[in-house]
Amino acid sequence: MAHVASWKKDVVADLADAMTSHHVVAIVSVKGIPSAQLQKMRAGLRKDADVVMTRNTLVDIALTEAAKKVPGLETLKTAVDGQCAVITTDMNPFKLFRALEATKSASPAKAGDIAPEDITIKAGETPFKPGPIVGELQKVGIPAGIENGKVVFKKDKVLVEKGKPVPGDLAKVLPRLEIFPMTVGLDLMAAFEGGVLYGRDVLNIPADYYTNMLSTAARNALALSMSIAYVTPQTITPLLAKAYREAMALSVEAAYPTKDNIKILLAKADAQMAALARKTDGLEDERLKKRI
Repeated sequence: MAHVASWKKDVVADLADAMTSHHVVAIVSVKGIPSAQLQKMRAGLRKDADVVMTRNTLVDIALTEAAKKVPGLETLKTAVDGQCAVITTDMNPFKLFRALEATKSASPAKAGDIAPEDITIKAGETPFKPGPIVGELQKVGIPAGIENGKVVFKKDKVLVEKGKPVPGDLAKVLPRLEIFPMTVGLDLMAAFEGGVLYGRDVLNIPADYYTNMLSTAARNALALSMSIAYVTPQTITPLLAKAYREAMALSVEAAYPTKDNIKILLAKADAQMAALARKTDGLEDERLKKRI
């Protein structure tokens, strides 16, 4: 029987215990994050979450052990790949996702990095003074020149298309142009809570997405209940107001006098009389003549 180092057993035991003692367990990618920046990110999350980095094989074993107490937790194994870490927390998965997104920042590109978007420059002046820099820029395909004693880019140009690797010589120049095309940070791949596995595609939604959906649903439900005159505690007051307005309009249209509409009917009759008088020749009433 193969000997298993005691430190590995301790790591698995501690990790499995953390997984079973927190509401949420998540797998995050740490690929490409410089060590110093990663430590800073971990420190920023320490108040609300624990970030553990170890071998993927040990994470796999810990998930198997923890799943004995938390059924379904083993489904997280599908997210364990490459450079990753385990997060245990009591934050809900959506808040955790937003917290991790907040750790991300712009970073220089390294040789061979895949451009997440087109890397471009715009025509115009640069902060560089004339000198060897012009040749260095031209060497990596940047249309640089000197105009009026200043280094300028002569035209707009896409240096690297989205999805293409960044050449090594260009990667060295981009930071000097203050172009940081890469984004580094803790990238949440999947989270498990209460028997449910949440993928990145589910968690990557705006913070107000569901509240806006609920608000829209409430407005639509109210509009529908008003349209079909469905009585509820929320609709009874506006329905009575609507019924009153419609009854008033009908009584005025039918010239049916009530204590509520008599003034409106008299005003309407007076306006109709005045309109008729304007079209009638030979009026004898001086008061009516003055009115019209």
